[in-house]
Amino acid sequence: MTAYRTILACLSDSDSAEATLGLALMVGQAHQAHVEAIHVRPDPAASVPLIGEGMSGAMVEEMMAAADAQATERASRVRAQFAAVRERCNAPLASGPAPEPQFSVSWREEAGREEEVLANAGRLTDLVVFAHPDPDRDSPSIMSLNAVLMESGRPLLLAPAVLPLSLGRRVAVFWNGSVEASRAVLAARPMLKKAETVMIFSAIEGDQASPAELAGYLAWHGVKADVHSFSTAGHAGPALLKEAGAMGCDLIVMGAYTHSRLRQLILGGVTRHVLHAAQLPVLLCH
Repeated sequence: MTAYRTILACLSDSDSAEATLGLALMVGQAHQAHVEAIHVRPDPAASVPLIGEGMSGAMVEEMMAAADAQATERASRVRAQFAAVRERCNAPLASGPAPEPQFSVSWREEAGREEEVLANAGRLTDLVVFAHPDPDRDSPSIMSLNAVLMESGRPLLLAPAVLPLSLGRRVAVFWNGSVEASRAVLAARPMLKKAETVMIFSAIEGDQASPAELAGYLAWHGVKADVHSFSTAGHAGPALLKEAGAMGCDLIVMGAYTHSRLRQLILGGVTRHVLHAAQLPVLLCH
């Protein structure tokens, strides 16, 4: 991937919309890309449980009306957050491409099942930005996140709850030689080329592509990367996040849900841990 030209910012609720859109706009401004903010309103009919014999038509209509009112209120709050963040970032509105690449933003609202709408929309963009899921809340939905990650075929950038001061200056690449990790490196290449420091974290053993080989590949693209080893004692997820934090990294690049035999060393149980525990942006590919 040579550049980001379109970015999809998935705004599920008003609590996570500010940081998610803010991160998408940071990437958009740095790469002169267009950011499309999307909010999916749930279909009221899907919010009604299976109709039993004891449920009258009036009760069904009342439940659908309540669900629709709730969806309308949430969409209104998210739209207000979009307007506030856009104004604060001085991001120009645009409905189509300019003759030359330039930073811009637009709003999109659709009704339907969020996981289906976002997975489909993600297939026609260069990068999808999604909020870190909160295990204590229903939104942002882990189902929607996984649908985008597994079904869109595009890289996913997770936005932490608090917008970071920088993005992509010091990048940690979690490497295990898997196809997923390789795709993540390719997807992150526009950021890696702009980074001040790139660090490869790995505990590679056996015949997989080594961290040194990855560093050599990146060098061909003008990216200097240093290799760092780490201890795999215990669960690898916390160790990786601790190392990245200690090195002052502001972005993690990694493969997601990899199925290689080395996943217990690097990324096997790490994906789920990173999804919930990372306090900095994470770029994922499956």
